[in-house]
Amino acid sequence: MRKILHADCDCFYAAVEMRDNPALRDIPLAIGGASERRGVIATCNYPARAYGVHSAMPSARAMRLCPSLTLMPGNFEKYREVSRAIQSIFYELTPIVEPLSLDEAYLDVSAVGAFQGSATYMAQWLKQQCLERTGITLSVGVAPSRFLAKIASDWEKPDGLTVIPPSQVGQFIDPLPVSKLHGVGPATKAKLHRLGIHTCSDLRQLSLQRLLEMFGKFGLRLYQLARGIDERPVNTERNRKSISVETTFAQDLPTLGAAHQALQPLVKKLEQRLERHGHPETMARFVKVRFDDFSVTTMEERGHDTNPQRLLELLTNAWQRQRRPVRLLGVGVKLNLNSNSPQIPLPL
Repeated sequence: MRKILHADCDCFYAAVEMRDNPALRDIPLAIGGASERRGVIATCNYPARAYGVHSAMPSARAMRLCPSLTLMPGNFEKYREVSRAIQSIFYELTPIVEPLSLDEAYLDVSAVGAFQGSATYMAQWLKQQCLERTGITLSVGVAPSRFLAKIASDWEKPDGLTVIPPSQVGQFIDPLPVSKLHGVGPATKAKLHRLGIHTCSDLRQLSLQRLLEMFGKFGLRLYQLARGIDERPVNTERNRKSISVETTFAQDLPTLGAAHQALQPLVKKLEQRLERHGHPETMARFVKVRFDDFSVTTMEERGHDTNPQRLLELLTNAWQRQRRPVRLLGVGVKLNLNSNSPQIPLPL
């Protein structure tokens, strides 16, 4: 039986700032771009969340919800330093660590003999050591699978510890909303709700054949998750899958022509970034567009270069889906992970 931990720092960027300046602890605090520059919230503390502020929210909206909000720019070099210290503690426990970002990771502790082999004791040790050494609180989920460990770490935030023993998997999953299942977005959730499917217990009433008919290959994934089945291993390889650049504009781009002009410097910046990484082999190129209503669309095609003309055509096709002013543009390539060229590690 596998023992998987999912460790997640509580409001990480804000937590680092509150650690370094205790005066920030009890006031609404957010890390993000300036509202007058159309910035976006990266994270916020729990006093700010009480006002409805959350990550990925435009800073201007956050300030309207919480006029007393203290908005700070991020110090990502400092955050990376704290992240490295936390990750080093993870590796003291097990070599099987899969960092997902600066503030969260999966750990496979199935073969760890310390702490009497108890994953619960291991999680308690992680929380204690991270707090003592870095001043940052962790929420940790303990479960037999990645899927359940991820849900468990969010169950009692902040500073939570939730354990799902193998014998209680069914009991935990039965009332779980289908929206908690990995990969279930608003469209899938709405489709299931129209069928009267709201919980995993409801979902198990649908046969595998029915789910395959409705959702294609994802139907198998739904069938498995509703039964607590998730065989994905903790992956210690941390290779980058894509390289991209994007920018949010101070004013919306009103026309397709304006978007075309704005794309050109982004393509040059992407080419410079690829050059710094030694021109890795690519397999696809893509363009990302966020419109003024915050809807997002992406157009992608197979290709082994950053052909500017092809990227302009992708942008044209993406823009025609909404034909609205453009708030953000992004351009990037997907890397060929099966090539013999050196893979690019993700930075900590």
